[in-house]
Amino acid sequence: MTDKPPRRRRSPGTTRERLLDTLKRRGPATLGALAGVHRLALPTLRAHLAALEAGGLVSRVAVRSKARGRPRHRYALTPAGHARFPQREGELLGEFARWLAGHGGEGEIRRFLEERVATARAGARERLRGLRGQARLGEVARILSEQGFMAEVEAAQRKSPVLRLCHCPIRHLVSATRLPCRVELGFVEEMVERSLERVAYIPAGDSSCAYRMGRRLR
Repeated sequence: MTDKPPRRRRSPGTTRERLLDTLKRRGPATLGALAGVHRLALPTLRAHLAALEAGGLVSRVAVRSKARGRPRHRYALTPAGHARFPQREGELLGEFARWLAGHGGEGEIRRFLEERVATARAGARERLRGLRGQARLGEVARILSEQGFMAEVEAAQRKSPVLRLCHCPIRHLVSATRLPCRVELGFVEEMVERSLERVAYIPAGDSSCAYRMGRRLR
């Protein structure tokens, strides 16, 4: 008699990835609908969805129902859940910027960037009003982090502090033209009220863009 091979159990990660895929393809769904698609027992399904919810990948919203009893919910992907899937928007933006720059449109790119900074300037000035020193640098880092740069201030005992940008949300645009770097750098210098010396640069292969504080501008 030949022993049957042990039945392979799906890893929780695989099941949860399939749940995320279903919510991406079909949109928000109830527990019952998901159970029908994945053929999972309700307690097991609830456990997987609870894990995804705890991880910030899925959210749960109550569904209005005229029937009495336990309220129904629909599960949907959060922005973090959507981000688990291929994001090609940035690549298309970079491709468009390269095309525009190659057809004499670099001036239009500059105007766009300058108008973008002008929009952000008023709010930044209000938030930085009256702040000096480390308090000002910390608030600048928070403003830049809200824009997607994952900014942090690296203090040094004998040298000027370094402002480090650990992520570049405009990297695809930078791949077409370095104008965004120059315009953003000018805006950051305006906010910190100091000249900045670049000591690390993501396009050059560094893990972050980092700037050491220089002389006071005013």
